[in-house]
Amino acid sequence: MLATYRAALGDDITTDDVFYYVYGLLHSPGYRTRFAADLRKMLPRIPTAATRDDFDAFTHAGRTLSDLHRGYETATPYPLEESWTGTLDGNDREALRVNKMRFKSKTDHSALIYNTHLSLTGIPDAAHRYRLGARSALEWIIDRYQVKTDSRGSGIINDPNTWCDEQLNARYIVDLIKRVVTVSVTTMEIVDGLPSN
Repeated sequence: MLATYRAALGDDITTDDVFYYVYGLLHSPGYRTRFAADLRKMLPRIPTAATRDDFDAFTHAGRTLSDLHRGYETATPYPLEESWTGTLDGNDREALRVNKMRFKSKTDHSALIYNTHLSLTGIPDAAHRYRLGARSALEWIIDRYQVKTDSRGSGIINDPNTWCDEQLNARYIVDLIKRVVTVSVTTMEIVDGLPSN
């Protein structure tokens, strides 16, 4: 594959360049539409870029996306507004316990009801455009970060609050949500800037 890309686009292309080109290309809406049927039933086909400029654009985007996605836990938290009810504040452990999160309504995903004490508002529409399979990254967080008892009868309880306690960081899940919004919005800004292919 490296030889093919070097022959077509230049001898200075590295294996890392090819990897990041593929990572960027796999995020392209044009690519996903063009190969939608193939992507459901087989390994993705990776066409060679038409020009060196397109290759470089996808490579740069792929490198940026890879860094962003691998570093999601250290991304700058998105400035969502925290709306508190009652007398508890944002540093009280009990106020930050999560049981099951949900969006404000089935049609309004601009706010996330974290628990009875906290709502996070100001979620931009772009955050819902970044999909991990059939769900947005936020929907994935909502599904994974809830208290669940194993349905197969073992009685094992999955409680994400335990992780917060172990990390001595009661705000871990709240901050993770804000970071995932940043990653989602930034991903879509990069994807929207990709060349059409």
